[in-house]
Amino acid sequence: MIDLSVIILTHNESKHIARCIESLLQVTDKIFIVDSFSTDDTVAIAQNLGATVIQNPWVSYSFQFNFGIQNNPFDTQWLMRMDADEYITPELAIELKNTLHLTPAEVSGLYVKRRVFFMDKWIRRGGYYPIWLLRVWRKGVGHCEELWMDEHIKLSSGTTAQLQHDIVDHNLNNLTWWTQKHNNYAIREVIDLLNIKYNFDSKETVTPSFWGSQEQRTRFLKIKYASLPLFTRPFIYFVYRYIFKGGFLDGMKGLIWHFLQGFWYRFLVDAKIYEVYYRAGRDKQAIITHFKTEYGKDLKSPNRSVKV
Repeated sequence: MIDLSVIILTHNESKHIARCIESLLQVTDKIFIVDSFSTDDTVAIAQNLGATVIQNPWVSYSFQFNFGIQNNPFDTQWLMRMDADEYITPELAIELKNTLHLTPAEVSGLYVKRRVFFMDKWIRRGGYYPIWLLRVWRKGVGHCEELWMDEHIKLSSGTTAQLQHDIVDHNLNNLTWWTQKHNNYAIREVIDLLNIKYNFDSKETVTPSFWGSQEQRTRFLKIKYASLPLFTRPFIYFVYRYIFKGGFLDGMKGLIWHFLQGFWYRFLVDAKIYEVYYRAGRDKQAIITHFKTEYGKDLKSPNRSVKV
């Protein structure tokens, strides 16, 4: 076993959690799960596989994950972030075991590649592989950004390096579950895009940079995307992904994925922004009030909700 503990957030992940934990047991038995009161047998499955589980009410992803960092019961040099529907490949397990202890002292974070499966198909094109994510970092130097959407681990010191093998994102739920999930994601995405324009919360994020790390580039492109006109940007983004980045080569399942994730979801986000402007106008305070009354969300803090 290596000097690594893994933090996983769960809520009703009985389809995935055993696969995730079993892949991690190749490298460590220090697995810490923060569960937001699952009603299925997620907790029992995790505990039977040796994971340490605590339960904490859900507020936001960043709040829950930073809670996990702060309350991690394992005194390890390295921490790792995993989602319950992900698993590490055997090749990544071998790489971690062989190289983690040799990492230079100045390196405080490690990037891994993520491969995404949709309807059991690996989505290789459309700019979806490789996606580099900072998932392993030294204890005490990493926290999760307080954003409404696309939260990343932000390091306070040190440099980064890249691992050569993959984690796999392979959700086993059906398409109805997927579309419902993304409908819920859409309102968070709306807030994140509006926040770029209105600066509701003044939270510190990764520094946007096209030539920087994956998350820096993502933030840079998101800011540019937010400046494009409503309802034109989903078309531009889909054509770019599906045609120019070769998404059409992913076949029928790829067409479904790129259309739903690259066009339908983003068109839905723009429709929800249009609705905000229609109902609340474009005044900053009116928009803040609208989200408090309509959605029970305090735009001045991603980690707070209000009762309505």
